[in-house]
Amino acid sequence: MKKLYSGILLLMIAIISGQISYTITPNPFNETDAVTLTIPGSQIDESAWGISNNAVYIWSWSLDTNYQNSQDCPTNGSWNNSNELNKLSYNATADTYSLSFTPTTFYGRTGIGRLGFLLKDKTGAHQTTDVLVNVGILNISMTNPAANSLTSVPSGNSINISATTNVNATFQLKANGSVINTTSTPSTSYSYSYTVTGDANMELIATDANSNTKNATFILQVPRNVVSEAIPSWIRQGINYHPTDQTKVGLALYAPFKNFVHVIGSFNNWTVNDTYLMKRDTTNPDLYWIELTGLTPQQLYTFQYRTNDLRKVADPYSPQILSSYDDQWITSSTYPNLPVFPAGQGFEVSMFKTGQTPYNWQVANFQRPSKENLVVYELLLRDFTQEKNWQSLINKINYLKGLNINAVELMPIMEFEGNLSWGYNTSFHYALDKAYGTPEKFKEFVDLCHQNGIAVILDVAFNHATGRSPLVRLWNVDPDGDGYGDVASNNPYFNTVPKHSYNVFNDFNHTSTSTRYYVERCLQQWLTEYHIDGFRWDLTKGFTQSCSENDETCTNSYQQDRVDILKYYADRQWAIDPNSYMIFEHLGTDAEEQQWANYRIAEGKGVLLWNKQTDPYNQNTMGYKENSNYDRMNHSLHGFTNMSAVGYGESHDEERLMFKNLSYGAINGSYDVKNLNTALDRMKAFGATFFTIPGPKMIWQFGELGYEFSINRCSDGSINSGCRTDEKPIAFNLGYDTDVNRKAVYDTWAKIINFRNLYPVFKSKTYSVESNNLTNDPNGLITRIYVYDNTITNGVKNIVVLANYTTAAQNVVPYFPYTGQWQNLMDTTVSNVTSTTATITLQPGEFRIFGNYTGSLSTFDENAAFKLSLQVADNPVKNNMAKLIYHKAKNGEIRIYDMSGKMLDSFKLKNEDGTYELKINYPPGTYLVHLTSDSGIAIQKMIIK
Repeated sequence: MKKLYSGILLLMIAIISGQISYTITPNPFNETDAVTLTIPGSQIDESAWGISNNAVYIWSWSLDTNYQNSQDCPTNGSWNNSNELNKLSYNATADTYSLSFTPTTFYGRTGIGRLGFLLKDKTGAHQTTDVLVNVGILNISMTNPAANSLTSVPSGNSINISATTNVNATFQLKANGSVINTTSTPSTSYSYSYTVTGDANMELIATDANSNTKNATFILQVPRNVVSEAIPSWIRQGINYHPTDQTKVGLALYAPFKNFVHVIGSFNNWTVNDTYLMKRDTTNPDLYWIELTGLTPQQLYTFQYRTNDLRKVADPYSPQILSSYDDQWITSSTYPNLPVFPAGQGFEVSMFKTGQTPYNWQVANFQRPSKENLVVYELLLRDFTQEKNWQSLINKINYLKGLNINAVELMPIMEFEGNLSWGYNTSFHYALDKAYGTPEKFKEFVDLCHQNGIAVILDVAFNHATGRSPLVRLWNVDPDGDGYGDVASNNPYFNTVPKHSYNVFNDFNHTSTSTRYYVERCLQQWLTEYHIDGFRWDLTKGFTQSCSENDETCTNSYQQDRVDILKYYADRQWAIDPNSYMIFEHLGTDAEEQQWANYRIAEGKGVLLWNKQTDPYNQNTMGYKENSNYDRMNHSLHGFTNMSAVGYGESHDEERLMFKNLSYGAINGSYDVKNLNTALDRMKAFGATFFTIPGPKMIWQFGELGYEFSINRCSDGSINSGCRTDEKPIAFNLGYDTDVNRKAVYDTWAKIINFRNLYPVFKSKTYSVESNNLTNDPNGLITRIYVYDNTITNGVKNIVVLANYTTAAQNVVPYFPYTGQWQNLMDTTVSNVTSTTATITLQPGEFRIFGNYTGSLSTFDENAAFKLSLQVADNPVKNNMAKLIYHKAKNGEIRIYDMSGKMLDSFKLKNEDGTYELKINYPPGTYLVHLTSDSGIAIQKMIIK
């Protein structure tokens, strides 16, 4: 079906009508004739489609005279937003829809042999089935074999080739471009017996009295005898480098229902050669394999698999692929020396190169933050920097580190269709997409994050794959020969009909052992090759086989098969990397989520679950008490034994808090939440009532700068749900990071996250969240958060957070747990509390964070732990000079150690604060810089390239 999607778009359900009736006048017609397509109004159920004003659109495409090379009509628009130029005219009197056009003009091409169309509503939620119409006065119909077919004929056997035309014509038959038969007497039928001697691309050409021609093509193929032989132990599915011989590569493809497979590539001039016919494994006859020998180390090779039914695909386990669709738009600054796509190979091709130098990891054994204390920064690189590549993200490491987050979660970076996408339209889950840069640069980013104590989590969409995936294309129904098509019934990976109500693209069947093997291999690739720290699993509701695409109730209810499938994947991921993070975007029932959150927690494991609290938090920041209770930030209310709920107010999927603050915020006299600076101040309060709650947290990029552009913003500045996945303005380009009021939000959040990292009490499982408690606060919108750990005997063991989200000053009863001295952590002032219920006046949008005052840590100064500080500027060090920046280093001494503990240098500092320029005479590697002083010791890693 010619159904297309732009990125992930909305999770929509396409309702397909039956075959429609239509007329085209004149008929037959040539491509240069003006024609009118008419459809009876009875074919469109406007009520069921939910349309008004008879807004029916045509989605159309054209094929060449061989009925191949499908191209979309230039005026289609996007699937979810049809172009008004393709809107059909409605005749109310006749109750018909019609469109008049000239094919060459409408499709912007010549040589059209067939056109296709379907009817749809503007958003693509409803559509008819496909209709195909032949173009031309002369038409040829193959009776044996079928046009565009593949027929297997043993060498030496004959096949009768026959066809008919609608007018008298003469015929010419070609095999591999050579004429083997002609007729001179015009006729409406043709028949010829052809003896097959080898593979042949056949073409039958008909010519009428006016010299009009039409042709039909088909392929005759000689079957192969495939050798059965046990696959070598060093080869598994995918691309395998020989462990000792750099002139060898092993390739293996799982291809059930295929009779034989050839490898074609740059090493054999992309020709079908039986020297490159793959063998069958004796244990698993569906597994084809081959050893390629005589290769040149460090030389790049490209290849595809070609099956007996002429499917040409890249290897599903390619670490990277070349794309005829996308590569031309990737700049050399993002991907230097990008290999050229081999002409004529259609879809994607795989690459390999033996003898590559492995990346030199500076941090080989990263100590990951505990999952209960994660502060995750969700990021879409496409919209984060102007350059949209790994180097530009590397350049922003200090911005990320300065916020004190300890994890970055990247939206999908696996090979996706196009270069400007959210990434959920994944085609190769194993491959790194080149749109953001090279594998080496991505590894450098991961390594740099680890050097700065930041974990890297990847968002991955294992629920589905697009039509360009080789796992789809090897077994799909492709009636128009363009390589795209619906999943065939024998596909070992996908459901022919989606098994849940949120499906997009092609729905993986996760009960299939083939799918499970594929997912496990992809997990292994990212965890071991790129040293990433875990995954956020997209749309885990889609992992069931028990529902249907029209049954949302079933999809959203407890499904035991889904519980078991995802536990299986958890076991497989932890078998690869026992401490890796596993985060589910499930947003389902507590009963189901508990199964994963509490799974294997005695071993220190357990799955983290997304905990969406966007709506109640936004009600607070806007100043509305209705539905403003976010008590479910507390993991215990979900029935989780540990702090497994990843709370968030914003994500890539949710409307931005600031957009709604500025669009819909409350007004009370002169206090106006729609005012930018007022709204920004309230975002500080959001940070105070969010980060102080124990357990993992997630923020969406630029929330810390009060980013206010709607998730539905279009490139022209308008707001439309069809623009949900469009590019958005980049905060750095707008100067948000240097704007005083916006940077104040960043600084406030950074300070609060710093408290969270400094004080062990914030890791406590004993806490309570009280928001919109109308019993204590009749006006609502007052937050109280209490965190405590009575096992702490020396230090901060109690935290009290108060916030006023109303639009007027409020006298708030703090309900301190006991009297005594309490310190405001934000400004270090100490108050002597003599009554736990004495009110504290909070202005609208104001908050307080109190800790019990112990008299230690320099009167609880927020910078107490950093009175002594050391920084290695521009780390990794370059140009043989390191700049060491230090603070509060009275009687300080610097010592340099290598990683074995050997001291290489030491020198005294003359000043308590300052900069020391250290001339580098050490070989490349990792070193430890120790600063000792009267106030303690500070240690930093120094990387020398």
